[in-house]
Amino acid sequence: MTALRNGLSPGQLAAQADKGEPEKGRWSQVEQLLALNADRLARLEWTLICLNVDKKSKRPDPPEPMRRPGAGPRKKKAQLTNKSANTLFELLQGGAA
Repeated sequence: MTALRNGLSPGQLAAQADKGEPEKGRWSQVEQLLALNADRLARLEWTLICLNVDKKSKRPDPPEPMRRPGAGPRKKKAQLTNKSANTLFELLQGGAA
């Protein structure tokens, strides 16, 4: 089932997620709880690493949660670039008027 799910396109995964019913999923409650524990342990490990690195050094990216049936990977957050920061600044200063 995992191989079939991983072979789906993002559109197919989104369609399944929209009409998904967790109580009818392929994973049992025990599997869901194990995945939740794995995600929280990875997040705790990431937090511990971030707390113990130098303030000026680059921190690692947060861990990706374990994929659940019918759910695609999370989308990355948009990064604020210099160009978009300048555009935003100009909009806030009345440059769009």
